[in-house]
Amino acid sequence: MRTSHRSSTWKPQAPTRRAGQSLGRLLLVAMGLASVVPVARAQTPSDAFLNQQRAIEEQVRADLNRQLPTDQKVDVDWGAWYSFYLFLWDDGINSSRTFRRHDIRPWASISLDQGAHQFYARGKWQFEDYNHGDAYDHDEDDMVGMNLDRGFYQFDLRQATKAYAGRNLDWNFNLKIGRDYVDFGTGYALSTPLDQVLLKLEAARWEITGLIAQSVHSTDNIDRTRPNNTDTYRGFYGTQIKYKGIEKHEPFAYVFWNEDQQEERPKDWLRNYDYDSWYVGFGSTGELATNLRYGTEWVIEGGSSQLDRWPAKESDIHAWAFDNVLEYLPNWRLQPRFIGEYMFASGDADRPLSPTDVRGGNNRGPDDSFVGFGYRDTGLAFGPRLSNVHIWRAGAACKPLEKLEAARHLEIGTDWFLYAKNHSDGAVSDWTADRRSGYLGWEMDYFINWRITSDVSWTARLGTFFPGQAFSDQTTRTFFLTGVTYSF
Repeated sequence: MRTSHRSSTWKPQAPTRRAGQSLGRLLLVAMGLASVVPVARAQTPSDAFLNQQRAIEEQVRADLNRQLPTDQKVDVDWGAWYSFYLFLWDDGINSSRTFRRHDIRPWASISLDQGAHQFYARGKWQFEDYNHGDAYDHDEDDMVGMNLDRGFYQFDLRQATKAYAGRNLDWNFNLKIGRDYVDFGTGYALSTPLDQVLLKLEAARWEITGLIAQSVHSTDNIDRTRPNNTDTYRGFYGTQIKYKGIEKHEPFAYVFWNEDQQEERPKDWLRNYDYDSWYVGFGSTGELATNLRYGTEWVIEGGSSQLDRWPAKESDIHAWAFDNVLEYLPNWRLQPRFIGEYMFASGDADRPLSPTDVRGGNNRGPDDSFVGFGYRDTGLAFGPRLSNVHIWRAGAACKPLEKLEAARHLEIGTDWFLYAKNHSDGAVSDWTADRRSGYLGWEMDYFINWRITSDVSWTARLGTFFPGQAFSDQTTRTFFLTGVTYSF
């Protein structure tokens, strides 16, 4: 496949005086160090590509989530899922990349004593294949796993009391130990798999959750320039409170801490990379009117990050973010649904090359760039990280063949996005947005989801991003994926 590399070269001019040669060498070294960030990032998967992979993981997670049976003393179940996905896209570096992924996820579950004890394990094995020349590194074919995708033990006090004592409690205590997904609030600041101890108490219409957890080491690091950034070591500690005593509304509040426990190998003697942060969030989900659902979440972030300077120096984090979404599901023919959403995450004008990395990141003053561990759909082709952005989203979907038995589960839809910076001088996660402009561009996405049978489903998605004035390269970017999943 022919690829076009969008890059520019800089040719230094030779100094004309002997006295200027030493200064010239110093300038060359300094400029060489400054150029490390874009070159290094060009050789690693882009944030958009990682976000696209996360979108697929979210779909897989939704499909694989199962409610374990609770009406038998012992219930054992097992199975597996196989998925194949084909990706074709332009990321602003290469005009065309092709990537294929085979994914097998065997799972098994055991439920004892009417659900008092639950055991669940799911593995993940993947084979990744790029067209020649399309990989971000030289590893064009890679086998990943078998890895533990999910695995936990869960104890439910209410179910245990019912099974052993024959009575129902009007309150409940739940304990989960192992690897599973964690959401705080609507997932804007924290939505990720963690190795965890999760405690949950439900009493008098209150739900209180306590979390002690470690990141899954294979999780992508938020700092793409960190030495040995292929692994992540972070501790998460927090609590969340939900109130369920208001009809059709569920307000929540939470606080959690992220403790950076990673050591760089090799050691970078010019910089530190620690990112220790805390988050206070609040919001609500529910129904404003018949068939009109809403969700809102507001987050304040504090803590400490590192300045991009020598000697190393810490900076205080002063960041915030919020999300508001409305979804309308009218009782009309074709089962339509409409969605509107506004996402915001603060940025820092003193981050010239990256909103999250140390190298090319904050060079003076407080760090105002929001960096979370949550997830939102921010588009297929552009897919920016939630940092230094305003994002407006409008979408619709329906089932056009609901009366045809073979295609009644076929859904088509579209999402449209508009992007802008919070600070025009600051960077966003796509470093090819190299101009000091606040207008990032817009995108239109289209999708088809079809559950053909109870065991087979197919999806296809197409996204087109139209860069704004923040990009010197105004070439339209496209992203296409198609995939099939079979459960057995």
